[in-house]
Amino acid sequence: MQLGDLGERLRRATVQVRAAEGNGCGSGVITGSMGYIVTNAHVVQGKNPVIELWDGRRFPGRLLALGRRHDLALVKVDTLGLPALEFGDSNALRPGAMVLAVGNPLGFTGALSMGVVHTVGPLRGLGENRWVQADVRLAPGNSGGPLADAQGRVVGINTMIARGLALAIPSNVVADFVTRARSKAA
Repeated sequence: MQLGDLGERLRRATVQVRAAEGNGCGSGVITGSMGYIVTNAHVVQGKNPVIELWDGRRFPGRLLALGRRHDLALVKVDTLGLPALEFGDSNALRPGAMVLAVGNPLGFTGALSMGVVHTVGPLRGLGENRWVQADVRLAPGNSGGPLADAQGRVVGINTMIARGLALAIPSNVVADFVTRARSKAA
């Protein structure tokens, strides 16, 4: 797959997540054609957000699960046939692997940046949680968006910048959260 095609596929499965009230916004990843979207808990702030797709369509979102330990949230919109991304194996990531970050930083819809994995593991001062640490450019609004490998599989959910590196929640943690949240919501 050409890099431009890969970027477009990632952009179409990345949504803008807006607070129902106020100006806060971030990003999210469509994880199923049935309207499931994963994002950061700090993006939704425990409320039902408004979801905007790449083509400008907006839907009210329903918060299904909030996992503050890993800063994750699962939101559902009532629409079908959305372009979803699949999860890759974050345990298979190695330093130097190419990754792409997609999000909506500073109001730019579907912005894409590219870099490499620095390491996968805990970061001193941030507890025991493991992080995918990469040298991709993130800005406010990227939180909740995908960090994808060269095949377009989500290997992390972008969360913050620390010590000059982008930090993403590893996809294996995210996939487990989504699976548990969907089974509880069913």
